[in-house]
Amino acid sequence: MMKTIKHKRLTWIDIKDPSTADILFLKENFHLHPLVLEEFTSLSQRPRAEEFDNCLYVVMHVPLFDLKKRVTISGELDIVITEDHLITAHVGENIPLKSVIREFTEDDVILDRAMSRTSGFLLYFILEKLLSSCFPKIDHINEKLDEIEKQIFEDNDKEMVRETSIVKRDVLTFRRTLKPQRSILESLVQKHYRLLENELNQYFQELIGTNIRVWNALENTKEVIESLEETNNSLVSFRISETMRLFTAVSFITFTLAVFVGIFGMAPFEGFSFANSQILFWIIIFAMCVIIASLLAIFKKKKWI
Repeated sequence: MMKTIKHKRLTWIDIKDPSTADILFLKENFHLHPLVLEEFTSLSQRPRAEEFDNCLYVVMHVPLFDLKKRVTISGELDIVITEDHLITAHVGENIPLKSVIREFTEDDVILDRAMSRTSGFLLYFILEKLLSSCFPKIDHINEKLDEIEKQIFEDNDKEMVRETSIVKRDVLTFRRTLKPQRSILESLVQKHYRLLENELNQYFQELIGTNIRVWNALENTKEVIESLEETNNSLVSFRISETMRLFTAVSFITFTLAVFVGIFGMAPFEGFSFANSQILFWIIIFAMCVIIASLLAIFKKKKWI
């Protein structure tokens, strides 16, 4: 599906799930290099920027959240800029990019600001919006961390093992997506691409600064989740240890009573005159109670239970 936004001398074409017809349209109207056209239909494992005769090709990855699967995924965004066009292509829904398109269609001020200059400035504007969209996602992760912390100290530590792992997976995906981006942003400043005028260097420096702020916020979130995971694991281990100590104490008491009863069940005691009397039964019961009380007192004194 293709959407087109045109303002003054610039045109932005966004393609969702590029089809054969879309690729043919780009080939006929923009004469893009075959390698660029091929990239529109295949996934790239890493971001990069590459200059061709008539365009600049940039691959970026954006952290996206899948509500159904409750997982953060890395969404690839292919970007091509020419003298008067900017083309974006992506597989599936890209919510941050969709939000930018909605702003352009609903707010003429933002549209005029973004598309009244050059395609290079439009590239900066879109990348800035995409990077800034990471902050609300990190805030959402931090809100989940606050809830996890609350649940951990409300004796729901076992249930929080899975929740902690889910959030940690989100943080890892975020880090894997964002870390390579900085080198690409730096290359947009340092390599002096033909379609990016020197006046844009300060804007791309701002992007690098935004990327650093996002990374720092993510690092803080990573430290928090690791601390919570460690705390949760300690609480779970402590509760398991307490349970094992209780089971050990019960097993020891049971073993002692079994030995005591077994002794009186031996053949030598059958010759005593009171062996079959009820008095012996109550004596044994009383002795067993004394043993239990004594063992419990010892365990309590040594703080084993």
